[in-house]
Amino acid sequence: MKRTLFWKSVFIVVVILLCLVAITGIPNGFGWQAWKKSIIGNVHLGLDLQGGTYLILNVNVDDAVRAETSQAMQRLQADLTSKGIAYGSIIQPDPKNHPELISVKGVAATRGGDFNAAVQTDLGSNYSMQEIGSGNYDLSLSTSAANGIRQHALTQSIETISNRVNQLGVTEPTVQAHGLGAYQILVQLPGITDADRVKQVMQETAQLQFRLGKAGPFPSEAAARAQYGGILPEDSEILPGKNIGGGSASTTAGSSDWYVLSRSAVVSGSDLRDAQPQTNNNGQLEVSFTLTRDAGQRFGNFTAANIGKPLAIVLDNRVQEYATIDNRIDDQGVITGSFTPQQASDLGLVLRSGALPASISYAQDEEVGPSLGADSIREGIGAAIAGFLLVAGFMLFYYHGAGINAVLALILNLVILMAFMSLASATLTLPGIAGIILTIGMAVDSNVLIFERIREEMRHGKSVPASVEIGFRQAFITILDTHVTTVVSAVFLFLFGTGPIKGFALTLTVGLIANLFTAVFISRVIFDYVLMRQQGVRGARLSIG
Repeated sequence: MKRTLFWKSVFIVVVILLCLVAITGIPNGFGWQAWKKSIIGNVHLGLDLQGGTYLILNVNVDDAVRAETSQAMQRLQADLTSKGIAYGSIIQPDPKNHPELISVKGVAATRGGDFNAAVQTDLGSNYSMQEIGSGNYDLSLSTSAANGIRQHALTQSIETISNRVNQLGVTEPTVQAHGLGAYQILVQLPGITDADRVKQVMQETAQLQFRLGKAGPFPSEAAARAQYGGILPEDSEILPGKNIGGGSASTTAGSSDWYVLSRSAVVSGSDLRDAQPQTNNNGQLEVSFTLTRDAGQRFGNFTAANIGKPLAIVLDNRVQEYATIDNRIDDQGVITGSFTPQQASDLGLVLRSGALPASISYAQDEEVGPSLGADSIREGIGAAIAGFLLVAGFMLFYYHGAGINAVLALILNLVILMAFMSLASATLTLPGIAGIILTIGMAVDSNVLIFERIREEMRHGKSVPASVEIGFRQAFITILDTHVTTVVSAVFLFLFGTGPIKGFALTLTVGLIANLFTAVFISRVIFDYVLMRQQGVRGARLSIG
């Protein structure tokens, strides 16, 4: 027995030492301040404890539907041209209110069958077709397909924003869907040091598009519209911007030129494979980009067919570059401009971490001050300490010497719990502190079950060693049952709850698992050690109240 007890004690000591190392980390020095700084650095506090930024973003999912129909138009135009099927125009007649609609006009009556076959091949079953007069057709994306695109846009936006925030180094951010069917995203960024930069990078839609230019630059939108007598050609729109590479006269801050462009884009941000800031031969900062193979082939065919015509690089509905296509361009290019190092780095980050499929806007924007977090931490820790002291005092008063056993188990339970939080880089929130407090109650409940069972066996005349053996064995079933049912409930809270609720579920689950180890294993080792010390002593007793 002594040998078994020795190895159990060694195991417990090793576990405790490892937990203490996990909590404290490796301090940069040996003073108290160094240890304190190291411990605090290992604890990740949530938004409610350390402050930060709380955002609710609207995702304009119709942008994704417009992008899909725009690409469908490009595919259909290329196919009709290659098959020699003449047509008058292919446009989106009302892209704002009906982004799912494509209008095709002027198809020769003799090629109607060929046109139908091309539509089926290029657009598939997701589009329905209706003939509006001779040679004119309306192609409409089905409701189910459009809704699927909208939902996918929301999911992709969540992933993209998460990637951007993670690359910025924000600790334990929360990015998740918000509201049922509202196409909104909840973003919580605890402990932000540069809120303005993070907001700018996060809300940057980075909708990079390459469009065919038609006319410009013009000094004003009215001047651009007047070029066409006030009525723009089909599949055209006017966008502001500046031609930095061309040395436009109005590139000063706060001013813009105006350009007439095609509505449809041959390449968009979703076609990007990589983007990195770099310095060109003139020492100017620029952002190089690489397209996917399919997009590169599509872009190469487009530029080869439009040599001598202007090409507009549009980012977030603003023209960044307006230049003439001199030759074929395939899968590599650059975005030039008067970038600062930070702007070039952020633009590369935004494009590299994934282009948002739709633009976003603020629905709610709040900053949580650190003073609220300090109050919450102080009151939460105060409640935990008060609860611990009251429980410990009761156990010592009611169970005497065995109460020391319970107090040690409680302390070790908290040590194991905090060690796990540090190793897993879990975020401690105010509900998480509530979970710790509840764990203290559950832990002492386990000790009460064991102690009362031991006292009952002793009242029935059993010896002290037999009472301890039976007490632990019989109480274990009840303890395991209560813990498993609570852990199952906590798992569901973690799977379906929001960030703070997940923090509560996590601390409660880990605390309960640690409690099984401390209340059943460590507490039993302590009792066995006391009984071993009393071996051979006549009338051995156990101080258990």
